[in-house]
Parts: sequence; structure tokens; C-alpha cells
Amino acid sequence: MRVGIVGVSGYTGLELVKLVIAHPLFKLTYLATTTGDTLVETLHPSLLDVVTMSVDKASIDAVKNSCDLVFLALPHKASMGFAKELWNSDIKIVDLSADYRLIQETYEKHYCEHEDSDHANDGVYGLPEYYREDIKNAKLVASPGCYPTATLLGILPFMPYIDTNAPLFVDAKSGVSGAGKSCNDTTHFVNINENIFAYNPLKHRHAPEIMEKIREIHGISPKVHFVPHLVPMTRGELVSIYATLKSDIDPLEVLKKHYENEPFIRIREVPVATKNVSGTHFCDIFAMRDGNALFVSSSIDNILRGASSQALAAANLMCGFTESLGLPIIAYVP
Repeated sequence: MRVGIVGVSGYTGLELVKLVIAHPLFKLTYLATTTGDTLVETLHPSLLDVVTMSVDKASIDAVKNSCDLVFLALPHKASMGFAKELWNSDIKIVDLSADYRLIQETYEKHYCEHEDSDHANDGVYGLPEYYREDIKNAKLVASPGCYPTATLLGILPFMPYIDTNAPLFVDAKSGVSGAGKSCNDTTHFVNINENIFAYNPLKHRHAPEIMEKIREIHGISPKVHFVPHLVPMTRGELVSIYATLKSDIDPLEVLKKHYENEPFIRIREVPVATKNVSGTHFCDIFAMRDGNALFVSSSIDNILRGASSQALAAANLMCGFTESLGLPIIAYVP
């Protein structure tokens, strides 16, 4: 299966290269950025003597000639401009941006005007545990980002038991790689080192995405109060969710039963830690209650399970391969 990556210069692009070159049934045939004219080992010096390959200026015709499947690791809006030219081809698309994750009305309210109205609602949400059968038959999979992934995997098993008249509170903490490769005042070393802070509290655009997917899966619409934080580490994400129960349940038993056939969901008996999932496709989840107060905590690698390895899982399913093929399982410890 010939595979291309458009937008290879960023962290998710690098992770995709590493995953695809180690994959037994994928062959990396095309790499591109908006400018091109370089080598992948120049963009990512860690790949020296691992892979040598030219990086071209992104071209629709080149993708059509070189790929059976393409990963779009592009920013929001840029991705839809590229994807809309591929809908009538035979190429399978995995989009890592938000451009096809939401219904058009929600997307345009929180991002920008959608440039591909004909297909704005046609992407399949790439969370395998809940959309696996749809992903298998998809033309385009909209791979979720890190915050919705960790939040949804943690809270969805409990929605039948939660009082939706009370809001869900989500406290999310992510490593700096989630902010992307470009440096700014927020991610500058002097600002992030020995520091932790919230950003866009209660206004972050992932909150409507979380609410939309809860409604799609469970038919209910709880209010989600979402507060992300940036923490001074490279990778990893910890999400803590607080909810009010309406039923008498054993939270760990609910999780174990719900995910008993999901090999990449690990239910922990103690609160989760980011180090145990760093470098892997696993999502670790813990939950406990005190009366009707429910606490759920989930951890993922934000640029693997929260981006690139989740995109690879979707690609496997789209191509008729075993979902777990090539997914990383060894954590970066110590």
C-alpha cells in the first residue's frame, strides 16, 4: 500500500514517518510540505541514516500518482483545501486536522467558513473504539486530536449513569508538543519552564467537539466545561473529568466491562500517569466515586494516541488490515 504524508515538517508528521517506515504493509512513497525542496533527514535530523527521502512541494497530482492512501498532517483550513481535490479519486484520506471532525454548522461557529461544503459532513470520526465499522468503509477519516480522544475515551462509558442536568468538568493537561513545532511567547522555554497555566478556559473549541460526539453516541447533550493547561514536559496528556452520578455503580467494573475487548484501553486500579503511556498507542483510564461524585482520569501520548498512531489505526482499518498493525506498545520509561 503506497502511502504519502502531506505536512511532514511538524511533530505529527515526524511520528507518522516513524510509524509508516516500520509498518509491514505500508510503503512510504511521497512526502510533502507547503514549500518542499528538502530532504526528510534535513527536516528531522533524528532520521539521519534511518530514512533518506526527498520532500516535495505539496501537489494534488503527485499524490494521485504516488499514493493509495495519504495522511494530511496540515493545519485547519489548509487540509480541506487539499482534501476536496481528492474526493473523486481512489485515494483513501486520513486527515489529522479538525476540518472534517465536526458537522459544518459547529465547525464554522468555532473555526472558519468551510471550503468543502459538498463533503463537510462526510468524514468519519477516527476514534476506533466507537466508530470502527464506519472507519473500515470510509473515504476520509477525520482523526481526533488529543484532548477529545482522552476525554471521550474516559467519559463515554459512564454517560448512561451520569446526571446530565449537572455539567461535566474537564481538567486537561498536555505536554508542549501538543502546541506544535513553531515557537511563540506561550511555548518559549523561558515561559513554559517550571510553569503551568490554563489557556482558553471554558472557551476552548474542543468543548463543542466533545459535546457533539457524546450526543452522536448516546443521544444526550450534557454541558461540558473544558479547561486545558500547558505543562512543562515534551509529550503526554492527563485528563481529569468530574461528573455527578444518578446511579449506584462500581466505576472500575463499568470500565472493565465496557472495554473488555479493546486491547489499547488499559483500566488501572490506581490513578493513571502519563509516563506509562508515553511512546505508545495505549489509553490508560482510572475511575472512582465518592457518593454521587464521579472522578475519571485518562492518560495518553498526545502526539501518538492523540494524533499519529490513532491516524495509523484508522489507516489500517480503511485498508482492511489488522487494526493493531504497526502500533507502538513499548512506553518510554524510565
